[in-house]
Amino acid sequence: MLLTGAAVVTCIRDPEGRMNEEATLSADELTRYHRQMILPGLGREGQLRIRAARVLVIGMGGLGSPAAMYLAAAGLGTLGLADFDKVELHNLHRQILHDTPRCGMAKLDSALRSLSAINPHCRLVPHSQGIRAEDLPGLFADYDVIVDCTDNFPTRYMVSDACVLARRPLAYGSIFQYEGQASFFDPAQDAPCYRCLFPEMPEPGSVPNCAQAGVIGALCGIIGSIQAMEALKFVSGVGENLLGRLLVVDAATMAFRTLNIKRDLNCPSCSHNARIRSIIAQEYDGAAHCQNLDMARRDEISAADLQGLIETGHSPLLLDVRDPDECRLGMLPGALNIPLYELAGRLDEMEQSMPVVTYCHSGLRSMRALKFMRERGFKSVLNLRGGILAWIREVDPTMKAF
Repeated sequence: MLLTGAAVVTCIRDPEGRMNEEATLSADELTRYHRQMILPGLGREGQLRIRAARVLVIGMGGLGSPAAMYLAAAGLGTLGLADFDKVELHNLHRQILHDTPRCGMAKLDSALRSLSAINPHCRLVPHSQGIRAEDLPGLFADYDVIVDCTDNFPTRYMVSDACVLARRPLAYGSIFQYEGQASFFDPAQDAPCYRCLFPEMPEPGSVPNCAQAGVIGALCGIIGSIQAMEALKFVSGVGENLLGRLLVVDAATMAFRTLNIKRDLNCPSCSHNARIRSIIAQEYDGAAHCQNLDMARRDEISAADLQGLIETGHSPLLLDVRDPDECRLGMLPGALNIPLYELAGRLDEMEQSMPVVTYCHSGLRSMRALKFMRERGFKSVLNLRGGILAWIREVDPTMKAF
């Protein structure tokens, strides 16, 4: 059975609590880690705990880059890496594991190159399919700490629920524009879980992601480094984790706040009466919101169907609700650009009786535009399913988008 937290000490001590002489550090390791080993409370024993530990980082993006780099550099024994995406140019201002020549490469392959160069002593375990519901929480049971560096709510809730079931602590981090959040959830220590803080998943499209809201790279560095620090404190037994506390960082003013989190006695995940007893994929991929999704399907048009309308001369008004900077790379033919934040003041530029198809980068902002226009009397409005990304994928691969 894999031991966690302070119990990792038993991996390097004999039954009487004395240091196991077989657990040694090489001359290279002693030199490499010297300046953290002289820290009060850490020492050789703490370094050996770090080397005995296994940590899984999910997502090799903005948060996963600094988290994985600092964990590897600190001498972590085993570092699991989960990602299925590829490196793209727009990643590089914040995803510092990767570089320009690696655009198009799998993020996992890029991460393996960077991390092995940082520290050859760290054993890297790739999970090229990312994480899948059917593998959880069994996968998490192989690790001491899970570091969630994902950027979407369904995965975030799935990871948290699986950590509760596997009784594994979770180093949480998230960012939104200039604000970052971090915490450490471990119900095994009678502390809150992620659902104690945010009980229910937001409705699809109700919260913009970084592609829509924007993100600054240095904030990813701050929050990802905090996540690495939380994991290192736990496995080394040094310091105090953010149990029951949410650290909120306002990068615009550089204000740091710590908010207390109480354990929810009726939490659907970690309470005694929890209703979540297993990880079922449909609960996280949007099927839990099937009523809303069915409604969305009726309100959407595919890229192929829209192309057919255009080619037959029955093109609706194409309303691009992206920001002007996004539109500079390309727009659908004849589209009108009204950014979502300007829509309320520019509705008079369109006739309420005319058919309209709204679109944006991926279809989320434009769905909000559709709902707003419907509420203001526009009857014939559809949303381009998947946004301009779907158009590029299905109709015009020569077009570019952020």
